Amino acid sequence: MTLSTGQAVATIAVMAGVTFLTRLLPFLLFGRGERPPAIILYLGRVLPPAVIAMLVVYCLRNVSVASYPHGIPELIACAVVVGLHVWKRNNLLSIFSGTAVYMILVQFVFQ
Repeated sequence: MTLSTGQAVATIAVMAGVTFLTRLLPFLLFGRGERPPAIILYLGRVLPPAVIAMLVVYCLRNVSVASYPHGIPELIACAVVVGLHVWKRNNLLSIFSGTAVYMILVQFVFQ
């Protein structure tokens, strides 16, 4: 299925509008100088680790330790992500590095 130019422009415009709205909405709801409600602060504190945990479960759900390569590339990549995050505290660096290590392992080492 290919999109026409008009459909592509409309799709991009809708995505840009939704992105802008999600950034603007907190200021409209809570004002600039006001402190957000306690539930919003709580969600801001607990949701990021919960989302990361769900992503880990999703990424590792089909790993088979019973057959070659026995989950070794995934284990090494996870160790790289955790190690870099503990050391540098940089999410992007950890995730990109872990992804690169995993891709190198599955493409060149564990063929």
